[in-house]
Amino acid sequence: MRGIARAVVAVGLGLGLHAASLHAQTPVRFGVSGGLTIPSGSTSDGLKTGWNGTGLVQFFPASSPVGFQVDGSYHRISFDDSQPVDGHDQIIDGTANVVYEFKTSQDSRFRPYLIGGGGVYNVKVKSDIGSSDSQTKFGINGGAGFNFGTASTAFFVEGRFHNVFVSGSDFHFIPINVGVRFGGGGAGS
Repeated sequence: MRGIARAVVAVGLGLGLHAASLHAQTPVRFGVSGGLTIPSGSTSDGLKTGWNGTGLVQFFPASSPVGFQVDGSYHRISFDDSQPVDGHDQIIDGTANVVYEFKTSQDSRFRPYLIGGGGVYNVKVKSDIGSSDSQTKFGINGGAGFNFGTASTAFFVEGRFHNVFVSGSDFHFIPINVGVRFGGGGAGS
């Protein structure tokens, strides 16, 4: 787990240094985030809050409040104590989303936004004993967040609801993430 955290920090710093030179040339933003993954609904039966890491790329046309984001995430949600064995659910997803940034004053460093879209989710149940069961299915997501900072470098907090259409009842979870974005463009430029 420490190795993953170090890799995420190294990639984030590298993207930040590279994105600073791209700011004047392109409306592309790069980012990384991490946080809690909370199972919801019937998904929370037998699972407890876990963790996640995400990498993202956004494209915001100049002076437009509407942009697009492609992201990839890894989530790990452990079995709770009611399960007869130890293990966890692993979710790897890739989503394409529309992002709407609310118009704020030019001087504001606080910019709220809405995000939603769909993608592909691989959900794998990994028990400490026995075989692993895996499904790759389509899912949708929607949520909100806010950026705090300049148009070229901003910290953000975001919450999204994900619904994966797996066999049986759907698989729901809510990641609450904190991250950083680097790059240019967007409504805040």
